[in-house]
Parts: sequence; structure tokens; C-alpha cells
Amino acid sequence: MSSRRRRRRRPPGEEDEEAQQHQQQQQPPPNFEVGTLVEIASTDDGFRGSWYAATVIRGPSPRSSSASYVVEFQEIYEDEAGTRRVTEEVEESQIRPIPPNEPNVKRDFEVGDEVEARQNDGWWEGVVVERLRGGRFGVLFEEWRERVVSKVEDLRLNRKWVHGSWLPPSAAGVEDPQQKAQSQLEMKVAKKMKSNEFTRGTPVEVSSDEDGYRGAWFAAVVVEEVSKGKYLVEYENLRTEDNAEFLKEEADALHIRPCPPEIVVADHFNLFDEVDALYNDGWWVGVVSKVLSKSWYVVYFRDTKEELEFRHSNLRLHQEWIGGRWMIASFVQKTRA
Repeated sequence: MSSRRRRRRRPPGEEDEEAQQHQQQQQPPPNFEVGTLVEIASTDDGFRGSWYAATVIRGPSPRSSSASYVVEFQEIYEDEAGTRRVTEEVEESQIRPIPPNEPNVKRDFEVGDEVEARQNDGWWEGVVVERLRGGRFGVLFEEWRERVVSKVEDLRLNRKWVHGSWLPPSAAGVEDPQQKAQSQLEMKVAKKMKSNEFTRGTPVEVSSDEDGYRGAWFAAVVVEEVSKGKYLVEYENLRTEDNAEFLKEEADALHIRPCPPEIVVADHFNLFDEVDALYNDGWWVGVVSKVLSKSWYVVYFRDTKEELEFRHSNLRLHQEWIGGRWMIASFVQKTRA
């Protein structure tokens, strides 16, 4: 295969400076006072999706247009002896309050629950994929496709901090009648796809870890298996730089999934529904933060901390491919009519 490079697609929220300033004026970020205990999101490669406890020791300068803070981490030290805590300047978009305690008396989790697992002095976002004996759970960290085993005391429900308030925990493990109606189709797909084996001509979706593509899934067709666990795919919408033909490239099985089954939302999406938004030829996961009408919505994208407006026809309910089956990850499936 020739070394073609796809044309870079801007992720949602990577807009021009004027648009960003306008949105920031519409949604003023919360302030964190000196001494406040917070959690900091890491933006470093290999650490995305992790949060670390810290204390605010200096707020933004009134003379600066940058909303940056200086924080001192609670459990990250400069020296091996643990005598000097690390201090760092971070943007306000990386800060959130300490999540509230959940009334989970039994401290139990179900397959499909979106959780945060305590690992390496931080909390890492993942999904429960297996219940084990002795109060242990298998957790999949989707950012780098790794599965770990965590004790129940090292898990907490994952919650989103959006516009100064905590969203309800995800109900990823709850099936509604619409999802059950898809079960036969899911099982057929699962039998073919559970082992991550894809045959020639199979419609799939492909993700990428490249900057500008992370968090998006692009429709493609399997051309052939190149080697064990690696496939040549042809994208349905991405083209080569010279626009002469559809882009072909190799992808490993961990970055390939079957196309999710269609779940028809005949009426409208609800506030806080987790959705995929069609943008720049790919599907990007986000949360409905505003319902403008039954056909227009504002979607919040956590990775870029931005909002964009979408038509109803350009949204679909977000689903997770877990353990060889599709699971709805909407926050409010139990309340959908």
C-alpha cells in the first residue's frame, strides 16, 4: 500500500479564535478559590482520562487573559522520599471539584457501568466489563485498550462536570425496550466479531489515536486481513490528499468495531443524553447540554471542552462495544418514553 496520508479533520470545538471567545463569553467558567481541593485532568499522552487530587494555591492573575491556576498535587511528589509535592500551572478547563460521594451502600457495580478506577495515584476512566469473585471487577480503559482488575474499594462511578454542575452517573448497564429489540441482531454480530476477526467486505467503524482524530469513529469496509489482528480498510468518506480515491490504510483489531445497530429516536433526544455527533465525516461522542427544539441541540464535547449545535438527523445514541455486544451509554435511558 502506498504511504498516503489522510487530510486532517478538525475535531468538534477546534474552531477559529473568534468563535471560541464568543462561546467562552456565553458560558463563563466556574472559579476555584485558593485552598480548594480539586481534581486535575492530565492532557499528557498516555495519561488522558485520568484525574489527580490537588489543592489550588494560586488563582488567575487579574492582569492576565489566561484562566490558569497553580495547583499542588496531593499524591504526586518530586522526590522518591515523598517530601516535596509537585506544583504545576494548569488551565481552568483541566479542573473540576472533588466528585460527590454516591449512595452506593453495597459498593457493587454491574457490567457496563462507567467507572473511575484508582491506579497510580490517580482516578482513571473506564468501563466495567467483568464481575469477578472476591469483590473484584475487570475494568477496560478504552483510551489505550487495556484491561485491569480492580478491587471494589478502588472504584467509583464516573460523573461528568459540565457547566458548573455534576451530571447523573451513566446508566450504561440498563437496557430499555428499544435496546432489547436489537438483541437478536447484536447476538448475530457478536458471534462474528467477538474474537475481533473481520472478513473481507465487512462494514466497520475505525478509530485512531492520532491528534485531530482521537475520540472519533469513521465508517469503513474491510478490504483484507494483512496479518493476525491487523486489517487493510477502505474509508467510506475519508479521501486521499489528492482527492483521487477513498483512503485505504492498515488498522489493528483493537481500533476496529462493527457498525452499531440503529436505534431510532422518533421523538427527540433528552437533556444529558450521551450521543455521537456526525462531524467532519466521523462520529464524535458528546453529551446533549441544551435542547433548542425537537430538531436542534447543543452538544458538549468533553475532550475539547466545547459546544456545537447539531440537527436531530446528525445525532445518534452513543453505544459501547463491550464484551462482544452493544450497550447503550445514555444517562437517561430509564426515563425515555
